[in-house]
Amino acid sequence: MSRRRYPGLLWGLSGKLTLLFFFFARGFIIRPIPRARRVIRMSKRKPEIREVNVQQMEEILQRAESNTLGGDDTQLLRQLVASYVQFFEMVGDRNTTIARLRKMLFGSTSEKSRDVLSDNQGSDSGDAASQPESACLRSRGTENEEETAEQPATPGHGRRAAEDYRGAEQVEVRHPALAAGDPCPECQGTLYEKPPGVLIRFVGQAPVGATVYRLQKLRCQTCGKTFTAPAPAEAGNDKYDHTAASMIGLLKYGSGLPFNRIQRLQGGCEIPLAASTQWSIVRAAAELMLPAYRELIRQAAQGEVLYNDDTTIRILELMGKRGKQSLLASTAEDSPDLQDPKRSGLFTSGVVSTRAGVRIALFFSGRKHAGENLATVLRQRAAELETPMQMCDGLSRNLPGELKTIVANCLAHARRDFVDLIDRFPAECEYVIRAFEVIYGNDKAAVEQKMSAAERLAHHQAHSQPTMNELHAWLVEQIDGKRVEPNSALGEAINYMRNRWEQLTLFLRQAGAPLDNNLCERALKKCILHRKNSLFYKTQTGAMTGDLYMSLIYTCELNHVSAFDYLNALQLHSGEMAEYPDRWMPWNYTPSLAAPATVA
Repeated sequence: MSRRRYPGLLWGLSGKLTLLFFFFARGFIIRPIPRARRVIRMSKRKPEIREVNVQQMEEILQRAESNTLGGDDTQLLRQLVASYVQFFEMVGDRNTTIARLRKMLFGSTSEKSRDVLSDNQGSDSGDAASQPESACLRSRGTENEEETAEQPATPGHGRRAAEDYRGAEQVEVRHPALAAGDPCPECQGTLYEKPPGVLIRFVGQAPVGATVYRLQKLRCQTCGKTFTAPAPAEAGNDKYDHTAASMIGLLKYGSGLPFNRIQRLQGGCEIPLAASTQWSIVRAAAELMLPAYRELIRQAAQGEVLYNDDTTIRILELMGKRGKQSLLASTAEDSPDLQDPKRSGLFTSGVVSTRAGVRIALFFSGRKHAGENLATVLRQRAAELETPMQMCDGLSRNLPGELKTIVANCLAHARRDFVDLIDRFPAECEYVIRAFEVIYGNDKAAVEQKMSAAERLAHHQAHSQPTMNELHAWLVEQIDGKRVEPNSALGEAINYMRNRWEQLTLFLRQAGAPLDNNLCERALKKCILHRKNSLFYKTQTGAMTGDLYMSLIYTCELNHVSAFDYLNALQLHSGEMAEYPDRWMPWNYTPSLAAPATVA
């Protein structure tokens, strides 16, 4: 068997010593023999995790060297070798990523308190007892227990009401022989109208359908002139209906289905639709809908709270040699964001704006960071409006430069640092997570009671302020009292909160300030889904088209509007929409459909 020095890769896996460390502690790795020569029969279940410290392993090694192994030692060694071989099978599988390997060994991760703290609920740790406990924490925990005991679980049958199928074809079926007011055929009483019975039938079909019109042709035998039957009105003038662009846009940019997969799906339904043709269709429709996208940006600039963040993206035109060529060919006036040769990153920024119950989602792909794209939006803000609030994480690149905003930082980001360290510092992290549980519990109560922004602020000041004050005092004591090393992982998590305390607690001073940036994080899942399936955009034009469709589609979703109907309306009424785009937003376009056309 070959030996090599252990590189120290797995020493820090969740702060635990697994059975694998029996081998690693001795400074070498034994590579398992090929499958055909193995004598150990492996099971398919997840390997068992055993807590074994270094002293216990050394004792077992000493007993092995002196041939004094007991029955328990033999069983432990058997489990160790089996887990070790199974570990190498996982690593040898090309489909096993680091994330999947971690999930196999330690289970799926979750940031919910009931999952994060499940291992610490019954622990009686001296460290935990030494931590200060907030009176608000104690009272909140009691209230939660009482509420849980009083509220029974709501059963669900999984069925949907007929009213939920608003997009389905509605067919009224009248009784063939009877009507309201007729005599009853059984007792000669009078029949009256009741709510109709409901029958729902689902029909499978291709995402983009097609109709073949075979127009009869007649040719004169004498003069040779041909007479063709006129096309019916429903055939239209264009080969591709506006609904085709809407459906392809929803599949591609709303559901993350690449053009080539749509092509295969259409081929399976025997209605071929090439990927290149799909791009031509959505690109042409994007030109018609561009005024609506620009109006969304203008109205988002007037928002009360703006959330922003970004994620990475790949645009082949801006990468490698092509990226250098585009940099040399560009001018400062055309694309100032491309002029810095040090810029190599590519991002899709998400900006979500809220105002008067309306939510607007915007996406921007390119070299600019989230803060620069937010600045582009805010330059269209009306001068008479108050300074807007901005919710983001603690990265400086999320700030809009010289434009002023009231910055709030995300509590979920601060909490996540402690969730990641729960295994290494259980007592300290549990204390912080419990405090966040109080804050989010109070905010949930404000939402359920439909409080106004001012009422929510007063509610947090009365019920969340004491907990946050105690948490801040605890954070200060950990560093200033030298209970935690500032350069340790826990120290960095504590200092992150201390350095951003004013931004993290804006919800205690400003009416309407949010707790976290989850609204923007959810919006970014649109482009992340697209990136996961389509991998990249080929050109910057393709990225801009994707931004337009995602912005329109996700804004419809945020305002509970049918994105399919909205995209159809923008194309059918592109003339009126270009003249008055503010009347054709997802939340107010329905009245414009009934208004007479103002532009031909």
